[in-house]
Amino acid sequence: MLNPIPPPSPSTPMAYSSKTAFFALATIAISMAIPTFATVHTVGDTAGWSTGVDYTSWSSGKTFVVGDTLVFNYGGGHTVDEVSASEYTSCTAANSISSDSSGATSITLKKPGTHYFICGAFGHCGNGMKLAVTAAEAGGPPSTASAPIGDGLAPSEAPSSVGAAAPVTPLVGATPKDADSSLVNSPTSKVPVEASSACGASAFAAVVCTWGAATLGLLAAL
Repeated sequence: MLNPIPPPSPSTPMAYSSKTAFFALATIAISMAIPTFATVHTVGDTAGWSTGVDYTSWSSGKTFVVGDTLVFNYGGGHTVDEVSASEYTSCTAANSISSDSSGATSITLKKPGTHYFICGAFGHCGNGMKLAVTAAEAGGPPSTASAPIGDGLAPSEAPSSVGAAAPVTPLVGATPKDADSSLVNSPTSKVPVEASSACGASAFAAVVCTWGAATLGLLAAL
């Protein structure tokens, strides 16, 4: 009696093809989600761009990143001039970077750093029509609006690393029970820092890491 011929096993190339297609779709989905994080800020909200409005208070607590757009809504007799830090302080727009008086000015923050805006009409900047916002790199930790030059403290400098505790080197031959328990999960430990920088830099990064882990699990199951 002849033994039955076993059915052919699934081809390996087909399995790899399914994994490749799934990975490609996942990559496209992530890349399409990134641009949605750009924010449109209406300057002054319902008050718009006008005299007598405290724009320092309006920008306080808000975050701005490269790619965000500022929308200035205003009536006749006003302008939106992007100026240097010195012109912002002196309320002059003789050498403005850009100027518009259309009544609805949209300006996209194209580079990181502090951007300064004033109304070029005589006396309007001195009457409150001035705004300074600090944009952070896209994808990095967002920056809150810094105190405008001439209206308070200058933008704070980055924290100095001088005086930071050096990593502790364990003694040769020391057993785990000899180690100081206070060093466990120490801020100077390399592993927590790398983990936090990879998945804890922003809420979006945490979502991507969680989604990526689930994707790897699905790929392993294929």
